[in-house]
Amino acid sequence: MRPLKTLKKLYDEESHIVITEKGSPPRVLFSGEDFLLEDLPVDTRVIFPRPPLEAVPNLKAAVRWALNHPEGMEPLHALLRPGMKVTVALDDISLPLPPMKLPDVRQTVLEIVLDLLADSGVDDVHLIVANALHRRMTDAEMKRMVGQKIFDAFHPDRYYNHDAEDPDGIVELERTAHNEVVALNRRAAESDLLVYVNINLVPMDGGHKSVGTGLTNYASLRAHHNPKTIRESDSYMEPARSALHRSTERIGRVIDKHLKVFHIETVLNNRMFDGPVDFLGKKEEDYTELDRLKFEGMKYALSKMPRAAKRKLFFGIPAGYDCIGVHAGATEPTHDKTLELTWKQYSVPVEGQSDIVIFGVPYVSPYNVNSILNPLLLQVMGLGYLFNLNRGVPLLKKGGVIILCHPAYDEFDPEHHPSYIEFFNRLLPETRDAAVLEKKYEEEFARNPSYVHLYRKANAYHGAHPFYMWYWGENGRQHAGKVIVAGAENNHVPAMMGWERTDTLSEAIDVARGFMGRTAHISVVHIPPILQTDVRL
Repeated sequence: MRPLKTLKKLYDEESHIVITEKGSPPRVLFSGEDFLLEDLPVDTRVIFPRPPLEAVPNLKAAVRWALNHPEGMEPLHALLRPGMKVTVALDDISLPLPPMKLPDVRQTVLEIVLDLLADSGVDDVHLIVANALHRRMTDAEMKRMVGQKIFDAFHPDRYYNHDAEDPDGIVELERTAHNEVVALNRRAAESDLLVYVNINLVPMDGGHKSVGTGLTNYASLRAHHNPKTIRESDSYMEPARSALHRSTERIGRVIDKHLKVFHIETVLNNRMFDGPVDFLGKKEEDYTELDRLKFEGMKYALSKMPRAAKRKLFFGIPAGYDCIGVHAGATEPTHDKTLELTWKQYSVPVEGQSDIVIFGVPYVSPYNVNSILNPLLLQVMGLGYLFNLNRGVPLLKKGGVIILCHPAYDEFDPEHHPSYIEFFNRLLPETRDAAVLEKKYEEEFARNPSYVHLYRKANAYHGAHPFYMWYWGENGRQHAGKVIVAGAENNHVPAMMGWERTDTLSEAIDVARGFMGRTAHISVVHIPPILQTDVRL
């Protein structure tokens, strides 16, 4: 690694890297539904996202072009014939985060695809939310995603959530060469054509992972949602170095062998903040006086609001995402195009690793839209997603310290996360060992009749889902020497996780320096919006 002063000179030339100096402005960090305004130590490296890439000039035209000029397949219209059975699968509410301004890009794509199907005499069309073991989307959420017209025309008989526990609704195809179960939604498997409409925010999304995870069941997901596969994945966000992706690719190739699958992949930029909160997407150096007034006003208002009201406020502010590219066609060549564009938006070159890495943890994850970021989801955000938002080696040195800024509240949503409550309060006091949890308890939770019923008939995550959240943090747990939660409002949650807590970020930095040395190099990843560090050693 280069000496810090050399790094400083290099980073001054890079618009997405700032090295703090004496007199640098305080930094805004998320801490759940609140904001922190923090002065960072001199020579702290602050890594910012790239600016949002420009939207395609005409989204509808871009979609039509992709459908007529697909990768590795005939144009969509050439695949259609009167009387055929077509299923259109859609990414669920876990993408994008938070939900985007209307119209949702999935609505725009659907409107064009459905018109094309109608013009081709295709009447047997179903729309399926590819929610795998995620919770069922509510009617209101489903309506928002596709618009009133499509919702009224298809819901509920022909627009519905996938049910991974429907005994008559799943069909098994041949197994992979690694004996991985390939199970698929029966309606999709028995269709003449399956069209998958995808949203890409990070390289972990899309490709073979779309159909092979979104429309499958517990038996199939066990092939790669397990501690061993996670530990063998050097980066979840770099498919070529991910055992998880190698498994989904094997499964996906079996699916493509048996089914005609036409992918439509859309890439969004990182314009998470729009309208009155657009200043949150800026560097603090670029704040105007009006931006500072907005920030102070928002910070003060949030400090006076109950937590539930703050959550409702934040989820009521749609993200300003723009579509920056659309590709369609066969699975692998289509996703290759998507990945190129994704790296262009999200990959940030960074020189060298750090001893201490600080993450402000926002209020939203893929698994708590319109809900609570409970302790297990805080864990998966910190040690699963934020730690793994890298290309190449992790930003954190092996044995280094992760600091998470979050209240770490001991709260759960009993409607969305009932199995999480039992996992946290019954299992974690016994062991945090992912392999033991998998062997001893996973199938018990997955087969629990109450959890199966709540998954199928209500809006609960599957009984196996909290296990996946724990496994997802496995690499962060194995890599970090210490995890500290700055601003944790209780001792219970950090203790259950095996973490330390401090009242403030300054105290957390002091503890981390005591562990790593007073000259420890510190990086702050200024998320959100999303970025991925491309670390060069």
